[in-house]
Amino acid sequence: MAKLVLNRKISNRVVLGHPWIFANEINAASLKSLGDSTPEAGSIVDVYTHDQRFVGKGYFNPQSQIMVRILSREQTETIDDNFFFQRLEKAWNYRKQLGYTENCRLIFGEADGLPQLIIDKFNDYFVLQTLALGIDIWKPAIVKAIEKLFNPKGIYERNDVPVRELEGLQQQKGFLGQPFDTNIIIRENGLQFHVDLANGQKTGYFLDQQDNRKAIRHIVQGADVLGAFTYTGTFEIHAAHYGAKSVHGLDISESAVAMCRKNAALNGVEDKCRFECVNAFDVLKTWVKEGKKYDVVMLDPPSFTKSRATIQKAITGYKEINLRGMKLVKPGGFLVTSSCTNLVQPQLFLDIIQMAAKDARRQLRQVTFQTQSADHPIIWGWENTHYLKFLIVQVL
Repeated sequence: MAKLVLNRKISNRVVLGHPWIFANEINAASLKSLGDSTPEAGSIVDVYTHDQRFVGKGYFNPQSQIMVRILSREQTETIDDNFFFQRLEKAWNYRKQLGYTENCRLIFGEADGLPQLIIDKFNDYFVLQTLALGIDIWKPAIVKAIEKLFNPKGIYERNDVPVRELEGLQQQKGFLGQPFDTNIIIRENGLQFHVDLANGQKTGYFLDQQDNRKAIRHIVQGADVLGAFTYTGTFEIHAAHYGAKSVHGLDISESAVAMCRKNAALNGVEDKCRFECVNAFDVLKTWVKEGKKYDVVMLDPPSFTKSRATIQKAITGYKEINLRGMKLVKPGGFLVTSSCTNLVQPQLFLDIIQMAAKDARRQLRQVTFQTQSADHPIIWGWENTHYLKFLIVQVL
């Protein structure tokens, strides 16, 4: 196994356990000295500090800005099929302890010790993403582990994401085993939802908001509710289920709106719900000018940035959409709002909402401030694991 040495001056992040080691943290002379023994991309390497203290072992990719992703801090641990089985079993035991058994994120990448691996469990079906070369090589072992632990009805690969290209990988999707109908129905909080595993966003469904959707149950009773960026209508249908008088959902995607209507019918709330295919940014701006008002406004926009270079643009976008949302809330009503980019950390998100309130000349009273559900664990100090912010405020 190849041995890589870190530069003398490296970030404490590495020593304190973060699994990412960037190319500029590896001693170039030590890498060059390997000569013909330079490790192959995707292979496992040992990493040491400049004074020969063992750091960990992980997969290596010279093409990636993150040259090594640490899998283990144990020098004697062997990275083999059994290693991945044990990691999946440990992750599953954690979810079972917390009560996430029917639908859950089984593996949340770095937070579960398997960098760049995502596995979502939907009933007896599994969707996985291998987003780095090092983990993609172990895909057969991962599939075997899922089969041994769960005897699943089907496993589907959703590697149709551009980030793989940064690792020298192709985008692809398809069955990892016997084909099956990828249009399934799951249960959540006493409701049912259609999920398109093959063509839905990400892995087909956003499990990270499952606990947050319960948080609206009291504020929507008897309310006229507006939901923007509905995707498949989960928040809106929860609102109708929890006693909303009327629910109006907006999304720019025709296919998303069609799925919203199917999900409303599936749960018997189609008489309360109306879904419309429009650009929410434009419509909310127009409705503010027209003076429309709702008891509850719910905003669940997509990530406005994936790069620090465009963070200011994201801040402007979040402020503007929340400003419009607040202006549509009746005095004493509620704003439900989210941000799913880890580049906007919790305090910054709250600051943005406060700036929007100031411009809207509205006072806010916090009801709850939450993060993603606990099957998407947060490791303190690792910003990339703390990405979702969910806020309910009363708008006075």
